[in-house]
Amino acid sequence: MLLEIQDIHVHYGKVQALKGVSLEVDQGEIVTLIGGNGAGKTTTLKTISGLRKLTSGRIRFDGADISRMPGHKRVLAGLGQAPEGRGVFPGMTVEDNLLMGAYTRRGGGIAKDLADVYELFERLAQRKSQMGGTMSGGEQQMVAIGRALMAKPKVLLLDEPSMGLAPKLVQQIFSIIEEINRRGTTVLLVEQNAQQALKLAHRAYVLETGHVVKSAPAADLLDDPEVRAAYLGGDVATGGEPAADGTAGNIPH
Repeated sequence: MLLEIQDIHVHYGKVQALKGVSLEVDQGEIVTLIGGNGAGKTTTLKTISGLRKLTSGRIRFDGADISRMPGHKRVLAGLGQAPEGRGVFPGMTVEDNLLMGAYTRRGGGIAKDLADVYELFERLAQRKSQMGGTMSGGEQQMVAIGRALMAKPKVLLLDEPSMGLAPKLVQQIFSIIEEINRRGTTVLLVEQNAQQALKLAHRAYVLETGHVVKSAPAADLLDDPEVRAAYLGGDVATGGEPAADGTAGNIPH
């Protein structure tokens, strides 16, 4: 087991966002978190990366308790994140954006890793001197993922990588995520496109209002009637409130 989240609780002021979330990610896996808007998916990733403070619970990574470790040290330990919204530096070139991901690294290997990123994202190689802020949404997503890879993470946290992208680009991004995993990087994926995420992942967790309500091999959840009704375009489950992306957003439990 590479990453273990044990009964974590997180608050935004007086509002409790996570209410005892537990999950595991084994080395070499792609694990996905799905759920409606406000379920706690992004908060879970931010808490793992150290951007949100735990109220209680424990996070173990690569055999060590990192629950109180500052975020920058988690990057050094091997946790990398491509955040929701991409966070590209608009006034810097594509290549400088990518090199920012290696800012904390010492020693050699950076040039080779940059070449590997350009191999994954050929479009970035073609536009490495272009300013990040002038790139399309899909290209900026590539920059964000490539920048995270430049930190040489053991676990790559991806937050909504397909958000706002055209279907053709969505397929490309998911193919690249699969290749990143094939090359040895473990992936924890938060994704609004539940069907694509479940097709890609080995295992999955369903979050609702700060709780894990289901966990199973991704293929099993793909065939689960409640999951299909709530997130995969089936009949809306009784009591489900439509989410902003048109999914039901609630699973009976």
